[in-house]
Amino acid sequence: MLTPGGYIRRTVEPGAPYNLAVRGKCAEKGAMRGSGKRRRVTDRREQAYLLGLRLTGKRVVVIGGGAVATRRVPWLLAAGADVMLVSPAVTPSLDALASTGRIRWLERSYQPGDLSEAWLACACADSAAVNAQVAAEADAQRTWCVRADDADASAAWTPAAAVVSEVQVGVLSGDPRHSAGIRDAIATGLSTGTISARHFRRRKSGVALVGGGPGDPGLLTVRGRQLLAEADVVVADRLGPRDVLGELAPDVLVIDAGKVPYGRAMKQEEINALLVEHASAGRFVVRLKGGDPFVFGRGGEEMFACLQAGIPVTVVPGVTSAVGVPTAAGVPLTHRGTSQDFHVISVHVAPGDKQSSVDWEALARGGGTLVLLMAVGHIGAVAQALIGYGMPVATPVSVIADGTMPTQRTMYATLENVERRVVAEDIRPPAVVVVGGVVAVAAELAELARVLDPASMASTSGGNGTS
Repeated sequence: MLTPGGYIRRTVEPGAPYNLAVRGKCAEKGAMRGSGKRRRVTDRREQAYLLGLRLTGKRVVVIGGGAVATRRVPWLLAAGADVMLVSPAVTPSLDALASTGRIRWLERSYQPGDLSEAWLACACADSAAVNAQVAAEADAQRTWCVRADDADASAAWTPAAAVVSEVQVGVLSGDPRHSAGIRDAIATGLSTGTISARHFRRRKSGVALVGGGPGDPGLLTVRGRQLLAEADVVVADRLGPRDVLGELAPDVLVIDAGKVPYGRAMKQEEINALLVEHASAGRFVVRLKGGDPFVFGRGGEEMFACLQAGIPVTVVPGVTSAVGVPTAAGVPLTHRGTSQDFHVISVHVAPGDKQSSVDWEALARGGGTLVLLMAVGHIGAVAQALIGYGMPVATPVSVIADGTMPTQRTMYATLENVERRVVAEDIRPPAVVVVGGVVAVAAELAELARVLDPASMASTSGGNGTS
């Protein structure tokens, strides 16, 4: 929703506290009123006391129906307040709230006695004299009052506020725009996970399968960062965004479950057992996986293991390398007039292997784009199979190594020479291979980009696949 300050945040849960800063009454009656001097809200001689008001079912009277009231009334309603609006005219937004019965509107000017049942008053009238009368009545009956027109004469102040998930933020600085800027920075940090802290009274439990994306930590989702900030244990893949592990609290247990191609690897059964073991001990476990958990990530197997052990599971989608890496390299997987479909294939076993369930003949004759994962070690066998089933030898191929990372490099080749080129350029996993006419489109795009900025294409080689 669009909050009163214009900041996009989730809807406040009904009954959530309403942020308010109150001032010492002695100071107000002495130095502030009638002194003619304006002081900043944060003057060290008079520090405001920030308070969360639980207003559910309690009367709040708002005097005035203009822009200020339009901003504040939704927050009061979100806090559960019983809002009575007193004004001869109101904005369309307030009129709509009155028409639907969400607020009570007295279509007249303020009259003494309007605050008789109020717990809180908001003086938002256009007239300073009216606001002063409202403040005086509130003061006489010991009701807190916020004056929109005169901070110095106001018994209470409304901070710049935001709500992010279950966290409410209120900022006072004496300069409303400065306060709003600080609020926005904090709210953005909480939303993105760059500002985080674990819960202690309401700790999370279970296992979260988090898709970390293809490697660049900037492609980790906001939800993924938020859950990492809550983790007691992180079980991390080799291809996940490992840079984010350095941002974890020192007491977080990080377990390396990375699988090195043709090298050491933690068995899937061991990973499953670790997830269940730590979650059963009351720890919140994040399984940080490369790409998306359910795209060649064995996330389904891990979810089965946890659920069968009675462990609740949260799944957070990630940017799969099958799409994210070609996109980062400027290789469109579909292009009008070239390809209207693409197929993602795991090549952990070669064509012809009895463990392979891939119909290479259908893929060779289909005409769609082929995206091959884990294919570097079998690229020669793949090229031979596709050519053998009728795919032209000149079909363009792109091999993208270390996709989305600073070391990313892209090579262009053809089915006929791709194996030789991969060996000559010493391309190693992780790499994504794209086969099809869209690679020719990508090569044209790369050449245009090279003209604009030669340095940006320094990691691209092969051009037409013949160099």
